[in-house]
Amino acid sequence: MDWVYAIIYGIVEGITEFLPISSTGHLILTGNLLGVPWPKDVKDTFEVVIQGGAILAVLAYYWKEFLLIRHIPTDRVQRHLWTSVVVACIPAVILGLLFGSTIKELLFRPSVVAWALIVGGVLMWVIESRKTVPEVHEIEQISTRKALMIGALQCLALLWPGFSRSASSILGGMVLGLDRPTATKFSFYLGVPTLGGAALLDFIKSREILGQIGLLNVLLGAGVSFVVAYAAIGWLLRFVSTNNFKGFAVYRVVLGVVILALIAAGVLNNSILA
Repeated sequence: MDWVYAIIYGIVEGITEFLPISSTGHLILTGNLLGVPWPKDVKDTFEVVIQGGAILAVLAYYWKEFLLIRHIPTDRVQRHLWTSVVVACIPAVILGLLFGSTIKELLFRPSVVAWALIVGGVLMWVIESRKTVPEVHEIEQISTRKALMIGALQCLALLWPGFSRSASSILGGMVLGLDRPTATKFSFYLGVPTLGGAALLDFIKSREILGQIGLLNVLLGAGVSFVVAYAAIGWLLRFVSTNNFKGFAVYRVVLGVVILALIAAGVLNNSILA
C-alpha cells in the first residue's frame, strides 16, 4: 500500500501547496483519515520532501523568468527582485531553525488545524471585503521593506499549522498594497527557496529514514506532486485574474467546522500526528 499512500499524498500536496487552504493541514488530515501506518519520523520527512515536486512545478512554470536570474550582476531590476525574495525568506528560516521541531511536537493535531482554517478563512473574507486600490502591480515593484513584512507574515503558517503559507503570504501582500495576481505570483516565488531548501535539507539528512518506504515511493509522491501542482498553478493564476478569494474563505471555515465536528463525534483522532 505504500505506493498508494505516496500517490494520494502527492495529489493532496500538489493541489493544496499553492492554494490558500493549507497543504500542511490537509496532509495531516490525510494521514489521519487514511490511517497511514508509517512511523511519525517517516511521515514528517516524506511530507516535506514531496514539497520538492511542487517547487519544481514553479520552476517549470516560470522557467523563462527564472533564467533571468543570470542577469543579476548587470540587471538592476532582477537584482532588486531576488534581493526581495531572499529578504522575505529570512524570518521563516530563523523561526524554523529555532522552533520548527517544537511546533511539530506540540501543534500538529487536527483541532489546531481546524481553528487555523477557520480563523484564516474569516481574515481572508475581511481582507477581500476592503475597498482599497492596490498600488503594486508587478513583483519587480515590491520594495525590500514590504518583502520583509510579507516574509514575517508568512511565518503565521509555521507558528500555526493549518493557517497556510500561501494564504499568509498572499493576504499579507494584499494588505501591503499588492494586487491579487501580484501577491499570488510573489507567493510562488517565495516558496522556491523557503520550501525547496527545507525539502532538500530533509532529503539529505533523512535518506535512511525514507528508505523504510522505498526511494521509488518517495520519487512517485514527488512526481505526482509536480504534475498536480503545475496544473494548480496555472488554474490559480487564471482564477485570481477575475475572482477574489472569498470562495476559499468559505471552504476553509466549512472544512474547519467539519473537522471539529468529526473530533467531537470521535470519528477523527485528535492526537499529535505526523
